[in-house]
Amino acid sequence: MDFAYDARTEELRERLLAFMTEHVYPAEQTAEEQRAAQDSPWSTVPVLEELKAEARKQGLWNLFLPDEEYGAGLSNLQYAPLAEITGRSPQLAPTALNCAAPDTGNMELLAQFGSPEQRARWLEPLLAGGIRSAFAMTEPDVASSDATNIGTRIRREGDAYVVTGRKWYISGAMHPDCAVFIVMGKTDPDGADVRRQQSMVLVPRDTPGVEVRRAMSVYGYEDHYHGGHAEVVFHDVRVPASALVGEEGGGFAIAQARLGPGRIHHCMRLIGMAERAIELMCRRALDRTAFGAPLARQGVVREWIADARVQVEQLRLLVLKTAWLMDTVGNRGAHTEIQAIKIATPRAVVQILDDAVQLHGAAGVSQDYPLAHLWASARTLRLADGPDEVHQRSLARRELKRHA
Repeated sequence: MDFAYDARTEELRERLLAFMTEHVYPAEQTAEEQRAAQDSPWSTVPVLEELKAEARKQGLWNLFLPDEEYGAGLSNLQYAPLAEITGRSPQLAPTALNCAAPDTGNMELLAQFGSPEQRARWLEPLLAGGIRSAFAMTEPDVASSDATNIGTRIRREGDAYVVTGRKWYISGAMHPDCAVFIVMGKTDPDGADVRRQQSMVLVPRDTPGVEVRRAMSVYGYEDHYHGGHAEVVFHDVRVPASALVGEEGGGFAIAQARLGPGRIHHCMRLIGMAERAIELMCRRALDRTAFGAPLARQGVVREWIADARVQVEQLRLLVLKTAWLMDTVGNRGAHTEIQAIKIATPRAVVQILDDAVQLHGAAGVSQDYPLAHLWASARTLRLADGPDEVHQRSLARRELKRHA
């Protein structure tokens, strides 16, 4: 395993670091001011559109997609350090580069499983950044940590499918540019194989019967820059049979294929969040005086900083190993490592951010620093794409099987 950055990765890293310094970090405060002044909190702020235009101009666009026909053609190992950099400003940078969830996973899904017509209608505008999308899987009435529980029904009626169900925490659904939902539901609820009961269909947002009921907050935040999270109800929503993604009964497998890259992308960005937290901790410790000495002289503060550095270096190596395995043996071959990073990374980064908040005192929980929002984002990722306990259960089962 060789994790040294190749020439292309190094060149993109340098350009992306410069883009962050020259454009993204200075735009963070501007974006907040513009959002506060808008009539709708969900509309894209002008400075974000400027960032997107500049990213496209600089060739920093669709870096996440390994398919050279649609994206930059980077491997997971090449993309990892780039995603880490965007994680330093998760509200702006991923969207500015058209590398933000849930659109990334939806574009990967359409590129891999979509029909030519579906790719022309939805994938191409998504790649161009002209529309946004949402992935409707999680439900409030069942334990969605077990995807076989899904209650939404997708029934075939002649040359159409009819969708009935209630979803929530559907990321991106509040954005005015969200044009399509990828909806997972059951086409064969009584099928013998519980993993072949589900299917996916594409539902345009303006289809009669689609009700975006309300925005869902996350620790009090609404994630405006990512299009928020919504409760969505599908009231006998009728779409043509051609809206089916892949085949009937293939929804569970498609979901797993979509979630693998999504999980590692989250972990890549989490390392960037941790790096920014360490940077802020060091600045605060050196600049702030308490009890007659800089905070950097306090033993507990030094321990926080040292422990954070050790944890980040460990996590980065595990993420890079996972990316390398995904590139060399595929997502199935990297299943254990994907679960390991999904368990370890959010948990450790939450602690690093918590220490950073503590070091900043009242300022750490305020809007004057990004730490509180970063903490909320990192803590949420202990639930998103499967809670820790589900990954622990699966990983332990695989480990025990080796010794049975």
